[in-house]
Amino acid sequence: MGFLTDEKLVIVGAGGMIGSNMVQSVLMLGLTPNICLYDIYEPGVHGVFDEIQQCAFPGANITYVAPAVEDMGNPEKVAEAAKKAFTGAKYIISSGGAPRKDGMTREDLLKGNCKIAADFGDNIKKYCPDVKHVVVIFNPADVTALTALIHSGLKPNQLTSLAALDSTRLQQALALEFGVQQDKVTGAQTYGGHGEQMAVFASQVKVDGKPLAEMGLSEERFAEIKHHTIQGGSNIIKLRGRSSFQSPAYVAVKMIEAAMGGEKFTLPAGCYVNDEKLGFKNVMMAMPTTIDETGVHFVEPQGTEEELAALQASYEHLCKMRDEIVELGIVPAVEDWTKDNPNL
Repeated sequence: MGFLTDEKLVIVGAGGMIGSNMVQSVLMLGLTPNICLYDIYEPGVHGVFDEIQQCAFPGANITYVAPAVEDMGNPEKVAEAAKKAFTGAKYIISSGGAPRKDGMTREDLLKGNCKIAADFGDNIKKYCPDVKHVVVIFNPADVTALTALIHSGLKPNQLTSLAALDSTRLQQALALEFGVQQDKVTGAQTYGGHGEQMAVFASQVKVDGKPLAEMGLSEERFAEIKHHTIQGGSNIIKLRGRSSFQSPAYVAVKMIEAAMGGEKFTLPAGCYVNDEKLGFKNVMMAMPTTIDETGVHFVEPQGTEEELAALQASYEHLCKMRDEIVELGIVPAVEDWTKDNPNL
């Protein structure tokens, strides 16, 4: 089997449902044979390792790293395992945070998961500073990714967060509404925060080549579709009894595929934005982006006044969450970020 690269990919949180799906997707897409599965829960990641080995992917070179069960609460042993996993990594995807449970918002996960993100960024800086691209997918992804970026010392174009699921959920809802194949719906995008403050942009949508505005969709019905999109993750939890795992796993792997030089990723990704002209400063947020082997690049969002106002509101919400992690001491004050990361 031919692989896109043979460079080391580390999947953090590989013992979980998202992590295990990512490993399988990476191998099925032929991205790299060299995958290190890292988790702090040995039985879970050991089980994923065994299952993936039992798939018998030709050419696969799978390893797993975790502290021994009796060492899980020992910071030194956890640090040793992290060093072993991260050393030599060229690509990393992390789903290594606590999952969202029924009744929780992404923001409820803020404090605990941002502390995890800070450690994650520190591990990158210490053990693999020459990593090429990192994708962060644990919630609230906008601020966990920002935390990881500040702590890692990476350039902003080297780290992205998962945001595309909001857009694919909108695309799915519109495809079902009009009875068309999902890829016949184009331009369905959400920007800003990945959460209930996302800004839904529909003015560029086409359904089988026809502008959405000409499809006779009532304002009330579109409001319902929009609400369903915003509640997309909660809907999965209600239906399946657990948070999404197949869709975030696959989309995150497609993001890393693009960074490896494969097919470009053109759905919105969360990226670091500090643009005086746009008025968005010092946040990670979903934008119109492209990921390729040079990293992530964004352009100015195009939309109606109402859509741009929603994006502004989403940005302001992200600023509040950012300020909260500053107050918690998880990241320094904005003006001091360059001390930790000279690239910001």
